[in-house]
Amino acid sequence: MTVLGLQRPCGPVSCSTSSASTSGRSSTSAVFRACKSATRVDASAAQALAPRRACTPLPRYVPRSIADGHDAERLKDCNVMELESFLKAYRERQEGPVAAPGEVYLVGTGPGDPGLLTLRAAQLMGTADVVLYDRLVSDEILQLVNPGARMVYVGKTAGYHTRRQEEIHELLLAFAEAGAVVVRLKGGDPYVFGRGGEEVAYLMSHGIRVHCVPGITAAAGICAELGIPLTHRGVATSARFLTGHSREGGEEALDEAVALAADPYTTLIVYMGLQTLAKLTVQLTGAGLDPATPAVAVERGTTPSRRVVYGSVAELQALAAEAGLRTPTLILIGQVVALSPGWQSWESAGRPLEWNEASAYPPLRLQLDLALPAEGKLASRKGKGKEAGSLQTV
Repeated sequence: MTVLGLQRPCGPVSCSTSSASTSGRSSTSAVFRACKSATRVDASAAQALAPRRACTPLPRYVPRSIADGHDAERLKDCNVMELESFLKAYRERQEGPVAAPGEVYLVGTGPGDPGLLTLRAAQLMGTADVVLYDRLVSDEILQLVNPGARMVYVGKTAGYHTRRQEEIHELLLAFAEAGAVVVRLKGGDPYVFGRGGEEVAYLMSHGIRVHCVPGITAAAGICAELGIPLTHRGVATSARFLTGHSREGGEEALDEAVALAADPYTTLIVYMGLQTLAKLTVQLTGAGLDPATPAVAVERGTTPSRRVVYGSVAELQALAAEAGLRTPTLILIGQVVALSPGWQSWESAGRPLEWNEASAYPPLRLQLDLALPAEGKLASRKGKGKEAGSLQTV
């Protein structure tokens, strides 16, 4: 039984086993093509499987994130050449050519609170061989990952991507073709602005079996926490999910979607909309939405770092800027916002800039039992036998 404390260990690290570039963007494909034909394990490969002892800080240009702060022995995303050594060693450990490829699980981790994680997600994290995780997967959730799993950080933030989406596809494919059980951790739900569909399509086109484990999307988690119903009889008969960012060339389609969302009986939920909130406000009010419509901006909802700014749709952008809100921030617009106890308390308090009432959820500690017989893990990979591991709350 492993008891997992909710604490923040030391900072990010990079292993000093190779001198290759951290991003490896120019050589990812070539490296993985080369390592597919490897049949022997050299000294560097053996070292890749051994516990990490000599580690140095990551270069300063790599941005810190909510996922930073892992023990040096666990954060092993060094560079492409070091990953190549790991793949060589993994194939050799399988004792010959891989008879069948591994499987990939796209796992939604919810909006950040570990108590909102599904049991299936926890079970898969406890038995994975390789875990690729995003920036918004919280430290507390990452502590549930099998200590022996290879952890690869592939997070993205505005203006900086540690790995392009195409490189993430290649990594997933390379690990799966080596026979590994691969878990791809995503914040929220993989199929709600998580590019999960793209990853599934790529892997399936290469003959890799993919499973998706849903997660509580940010809108559902944050609305539940703040007491905002997404729909309410007589107030909101529908809910519309929008993204504040569009792919290159898709701006016109996004503008049309925003105009259609200016419906007084629709709850509008905007993901990644903080930077485009001013334009969004102009579009919505120009399409007929009442400027006095209640709205709220929530930074890091369902986490201890949550910040909440209420206001009308016309004033929300200025209030959010004054409060200095940063991504990730979810925008909620609609009459249902005024049904929230938080909105009512905020109005009674004289409409302060921020209103962050304490969460009603009690503190949660998780215990994950990883004690499995040697054959148990193999059986669970093939879909046979009992489910692996168990999760307890204390």
